[in-house]
Amino acid sequence: ALLPLRESRAYVILFLKCSCSLLGSGSRVRGRLMFRSIKISLFLISLALVVAASGMASAQDRRQNAPGAFDFYVLALSWSPSFCEAAAERGNSGRSQQIQCGRPYSFVVHGLWPQYERGFPEYCQRPSPRLDRNIVSSMLDVMPAPGLIFNQWDKHGTCSGLGARAYFEGIRKARAAIKIPEQFLDLSEPKTIAPSEIEEAFVKANPGLSNSAISVVCTSRRLSEVRICMNKDMQFRDCDEIDRRACRRDEVVMPPVRGG
Repeated sequence: ALLPLRESRAYVILFLKCSCSLLGSGSRVRGRLMFRSIKISLFLISLALVVAASGMASAQDRRQNAPGAFDFYVLALSWSPSFCEAAAERGNSGRSQQIQCGRPYSFVVHGLWPQYERGFPEYCQRPSPRLDRNIVSSMLDVMPAPGLIFNQWDKHGTCSGLGARAYFEGIRKARAAIKIPEQFLDLSEPKTIAPSEIEEAFVKANPGLSNSAISVVCTSRRLSEVRICMNKDMQFRDCDEIDRRACRRDEVVMPPVRGG
């Protein structure tokens, strides 16, 4: 059984203290005793690393990557203009970028991610079940690139415990439950805004959504995503860990919608 993270840290500290004292005593003796002390110290350090790794694994979840065994979903809504602006700066002009960035998208679905209370599963079936291209085509209005859809099914959909059609129907249901604030629908000019203002706009537009159930994410100076926590019935629910990962910048930039 894996040790809880707090206990594993305590053992690591204890082992390291022991190893340091042994190394210290080894420097004061000669011959065989010195080498014996060093060997014991190296053993204890190795054991400490194993315990630390066990603690990290338990920090995720004991159900790690079991399909359908999770606590809630995160619906990730990506601000498409930020994605496209960053891709252009990197000189990335792949097919997915061309498909998404040639159209006037605002918020698009990045994915619907099964979550544990601490951590998350991923790639729960290898190889993943084949994804029907008819399903891919049916999702392009909310997830604007086939590559994105395939990737989200492989990484997250396989952890939902649902078949592909049911999983993507769940994405559509989750997206339909969210009202995008009107001021973000047809943004025609770059907008500098505090992450807290974005959060408040979503809370105001969506009755039942609390500040503890939403997280605004940024990369560099731009808005990246809005992440909203939902239970398996697609109802809003609090999620402290997701909220703690929120953007800490005072302001972010929202590039305008292309063609807006």
